[in-house]
Amino acid sequence: MTPAAALDVPLLQVAGLVKHFPLRKGFFRRDAPVVRAVDGIDFDLAPGETLALVGESGCGKSTTGRLLLRLIEPTAGSVRFDGQELFALDAEAMRAQRRALQIIFQDPYASLNPRMTVAQTVGEPLALYGLASGRRRDRVAELLGLVGLAPQHAERYPHEFSGGQRQRIGIARALAVEPRLIVCDEPVSALDVSIQAQVINLLMDLQQRLGLAYVFIAHDLAVVKHIAARVAVMYLGRIVEYASTRELFARPRHPYSQALLSAIPVPVPGARAQRMILEGDVPSPVDPPSGCRFRTRCPYAQALCAAETPPLAAEGGHAVACHFWRDIAPPAASIVAGHPLAAEVRLTRLQQAFRAA
Repeated sequence: MTPAAALDVPLLQVAGLVKHFPLRKGFFRRDAPVVRAVDGIDFDLAPGETLALVGESGCGKSTTGRLLLRLIEPTAGSVRFDGQELFALDAEAMRAQRRALQIIFQDPYASLNPRMTVAQTVGEPLALYGLASGRRRDRVAELLGLVGLAPQHAERYPHEFSGGQRQRIGIARALAVEPRLIVCDEPVSALDVSIQAQVINLLMDLQQRLGLAYVFIAHDLAVVKHIAARVAVMYLGRIVEYASTRELFARPRHPYSQALLSAIPVPVPGARAQRMILEGDVPSPVDPPSGCRFRTRCPYAQALCAAETPPLAAEGGHAVACHFWRDIAPPAASIVAGHPLAAEVRLTRLQQAFRAA
């Protein structure tokens, strides 16, 4: 049972989601090794809630985001949106459902067609769903205002905007057909801190005004703490910890989560960060370790970790996939030596940028 199992009416329900990519195609495809990008994950999302997926590059979080929107087909598993199984829909039914499911991409420039004006880019989804051209112009102007751009920006091209403005255009396009769920695939990672703050504030404001639900994919934990209600930590295609944001930051139970939190920069003169250094490289997703996939880098690994895969077991709304988490969980605010609140200081600096934005 996941921590979200108690939600009264989940908007999104993910169960046993798997995506394997074969390394070779052709006649012998059945015998080809596969990349286990996503290897059996479960979570729920309530209407108007933000769930963050965090982890190192290659852990499967972006693949998960594309599976949720059925931009790629799964190997196995279920994704139910508003009670409807997305993978059971035919092409026509899925096209109708896509109005409620949108995405904001990581690179605000690469995601925009350089040959299309802002009006054409934002208005394209409206045209696909049959809105008349006159009404499209009005709707585009409304959407630009909603994301903090001026109406005259509609006739400009992407290269005429800054990175933050381009991301606002991408957000306007995602909002065009009035979605209920938006997958935010590292939407601020290419922006500097002050612009990150502006975009995050915008996303939070839009969520409150429009009742949007977000799956927020990120690697910056300070940003995650600011925007997300719950966090799922991924490692090699699996969720290893799943909890409310407050609980995860206060008492991370999985060694991998502890390592991620210990990597937060310490902006305190003279303070020494007590880093939890992970030894070795991330194992190949083609041939992941037996048992616990984190065991080859875990300082607490024992024989049981190689023999048995730890289940993602929930206790009090906090789920962790570790055999020995009760023995290794650190006390609250002990991640950084020399300044127990140093991890919070960087967040405060970022929050100051949010307030100034």
